[in-house]
Amino acid sequence: WLVIAVGLVRAYLAKGSYHSLYYSIEKPLKFFQTGALLEILHCALGIVPSSVVLTAFQVMSRVFLTWAVTHSVKEVQSEDSVLLFVVAWTITEIIRYSFYTFSLLNHLPYLIKWARYTLFIVLYPMGVSGELLTIYAALPFVRQSGLYSISLPNKYNFSFDYYTFLILVMISYIPIFPQLYFHMLHQRRKVLSHTEEHKKPE
Repeated sequence: WLVIAVGLVRAYLAKGSYHSLYYSIEKPLKFFQTGALLEILHCALGIVPSSVVLTAFQVMSRVFLTWAVTHSVKEVQSEDSVLLFVVAWTITEIIRYSFYTFSLLNHLPYLIKWARYTLFIVLYPMGVSGELLTIYAALPFVRQSGLYSISLPNKYNFSFDYYTFLILVMISYIPIFPQLYFHMLHQRRKVLSHTEEHKKPE
C-alpha cells in the first residue's frame, strides 16, 4: 500500500493534476487488493482474531469495486470518485498494517493506535462515498452495454440483470455501512479509553 501511495504522489507531481491518477496505480491496486482475500482465510482459520463476516464484507466489497466495476467499466476509470476511494483505502491500509506490525513487535506507538481508531471517522465515509459514486457513474454504461447480463430465453431458463444488481449493491450499503461504522466507534471508545486509563499515574 505504500507502493500505491508513492505511485499516487509521483503521478500527481508529474501531471500537476489529481485527475485520472488511477492509471498510475492500476496494476498494484489490483494485485494488493485481490491479495487481501487471504485475510478472510486467516480469520476463518483463527490466525487473526477478527470477525470473518465483517472482514469478508469489507474485502469482498473492495475486490468487487476493483474488478467488477472499475476494471470492467473502463469509462469510470477517469472519474474523481475512483481516486476518492483509492486514497481512503490506501491511507486506511497503511495505518492498519502498521498497527498490526508494531503490535506483533510488542512496541505499538500511541500515535499509530490513535490513528487506527480515529482516522476511520473521516476515511470510512470518504471511501464509501467514492465507491457509491463510482458504481452510480457505471450504471449508464452497464445498461447500454448489457455488461454481465443474461437475458431470456436461454437453455438454462435463467436471467440476470447486472444493472439491477448494482443498484441492489448500492442499497445494501444503507443497512451495512452504519453497522460497520458504529462497530468501529464502539471499538474506538473501548481501546482508547482503556489506553488512557493505563496512562494515568497511580
